[in-house]
This record gives sequence, structure tokens and C-alpha cells, in this order.
Amino acid sequence: MIVGGVVLFVIGAVLAFAVSFAVPGVSLPIIGGILMAAGAVLFIIGLVTTLRGRVTTEHRTVDPNGSTRVQQRTTDGDPR
Repeated sequence: MIVGGVVLFVIGAVLAFAVSFAVPGVSLPIIGGILMAAGAVLFIIGLVTTLRGRVTTEHRTVDPNGSTRVQQRTTDGDPR
């Protein structure tokens, strides 16, 4: 997601600032601005989902009837 946001932003910047030809009925600077805004939103969403922390809790106990170890892991958050 992060790379897609950067790519959209770069394409939008090129359309908004570097393209000098005109297409009849199409405003390239407006399309570039829309693409840059969409790229920024996609970049922020990708950054938030990447940096969102996951919490892992691990419990270790020993069975009182024998020396069997019991281990339980719980992960909060979306598995990746």
C-alpha cells in the first residue's frame, strides 16, 4: 500500500507540474492533484496499518501431576 501511494503521488505530481501539453476537455493539473491526494491518503493508510502494533501474550505453566510444560500463545491483532 505504501509503494502504491508513493507511485500515485509521483504520477500526479508529474501530471500537475511537469506536463506542458494540453488535452482537449481534460485538465491535467486537476487530475494530477486528485492523484496526489489519493496517493497521500493511500500512503497514510498503508503507514498506519504497517505500524499498528500487535500484542503477543505467552503463558507458561507446569502441570502439577507431572513435569509436563504447557505453553499458550495469544496474539491480538490481524495475522499477517
